[in-house]
Amino acid sequence: MVIVFVFFLFVFPTTTFASDSNAILRVLTLQDYNTRVVLLGTMLLGVTSGIVGTFMLLRRQALIGDVVSHAALPGVAIAFLIGEAFSPGSGRSLHWLLVGAASTGLLAVVCVGIIRRFSVVKPDAALATVLGVFFGFGAVLFKTVQELPSGNQAGLQQFILGSASTMIAADVVMIAKAAAVVLVLSLLLLKELSILSFDEDFAAVQGWPVGLLDLGLTGLVVGITVIGLESVGILMVALLITPPTAARFWTDNFAKMTLVAALIGGASATTGSLLSAMVPKLAGGPTIVLAGTAFFILSMLFGTRRGIVHRWLQQIRNRRRIGRDDLVRAMYEIIEARLSPASDSSTGDSLPDCEIARDDIDPFSRQAVELAELFRHRSWPLRRVKQTVAVAEREGIIRMDSETGWRLTKAGATAARRAVRNHRLWEMYLISQAEIAPSHVDRDADNIEHILGPEIVEQLESLVASRVPRTSVPPSPHPV
Repeated sequence: MVIVFVFFLFVFPTTTFASDSNAILRVLTLQDYNTRVVLLGTMLLGVTSGIVGTFMLLRRQALIGDVVSHAALPGVAIAFLIGEAFSPGSGRSLHWLLVGAASTGLLAVVCVGIIRRFSVVKPDAALATVLGVFFGFGAVLFKTVQELPSGNQAGLQQFILGSASTMIAADVVMIAKAAAVVLVLSLLLLKELSILSFDEDFAAVQGWPVGLLDLGLTGLVVGITVIGLESVGILMVALLITPPTAARFWTDNFAKMTLVAALIGGASATTGSLLSAMVPKLAGGPTIVLAGTAFFILSMLFGTRRGIVHRWLQQIRNRRRIGRDDLVRAMYEIIEARLSPASDSSTGDSLPDCEIARDDIDPFSRQAVELAELFRHRSWPLRRVKQTVAVAEREGIIRMDSETGWRLTKAGATAARRAVRNHRLWEMYLISQAEIAPSHVDRDADNIEHILGPEIVEQLESLVASRVPRTSVPPSPHPV
């Protein structure tokens, strides 16, 4: 949260914050009752929205919350008009307004379901159509409400952008009850909802009541959206979707993703509420959404699973690993050509079968390879050869023999044998099973050899078992 606060300090001039440092300190230390009420209510709302939003995001129904939040506006206006018609002055009853919002929200979801089931309209088009119709109807009704002679319609505008600062203890109690219901249902139906979110057809085959589960999940979305209208307004969709989207950058585990989404949702609501309290003219709802956006940006950049920085560092590590494997394989092949019986049968340095597990690696560690030889063997740019050699030296794979010559260390020789063996096993598979010409197989093997895991290597060994022992480096199956 500290990083998000710093972000807002750059976005907003310092003069917009409360000029009295004591006032800012009172907000940060939660000395005011209203600050504690608003903070608790919005934090519970953010946590609950993160949990429910995770199911909707994985179910690919992220925009359902958007439809509900926009479709709730005509319900609010209708409930107000009905209340004023029967008892002037009672139209602003929060409970009746929320009932109206929930009614039109559910109606919008039903309309989306009917359009998707009985027409050829695509899901995104159905969502957009229903959203536009209900929101347009709500805008017309709100205009009618504003033109009423009485002044009882004041405050209804907070259902559009929200007004977290007007939250009272009764609102917090209502949000707490909703949060308790969501938490209990999420824990009890975690397995069922996870199956429904990932594969609806599989859940149906397994005998789960897909219709009831889907209806219950939709009911949770409608309930949370309607309850959050007063504090966040129609921007509730952002509080439903942004936290789980940000959590997706941190983990692939469903349960962990739900927990991270809840934490991000709570942190977004907390940060936005505190900033709104410190900046007099900063609306609470939009600030909470902006705080969530800041957390999303941080997750997108620094997430440990799909973050941009993490993936960039992983690509650098992979390039270094691939370069190291290619380097030691090239050195092995150069030394192998020198030590082959065909090149010199009288030296006694011939290498008929090079076992990976063998401790005697002197034939390879004694031989030095010049940079010029590597340059000719791999056809690499000289700069790449020097960079790869420098990385391999730092990792202890090779050591300097002279100004231009390098030798494999014991670890380097072991890595070289393993790399050459995997490469040639894959070449033999491509020649024997995929019927690729031996003259073309070398580069095809280069493209995939670096991702061969132990299981794939074992499968390759079983496929070519008749041609190569399990612990030896097979000869090259193509002309060098």
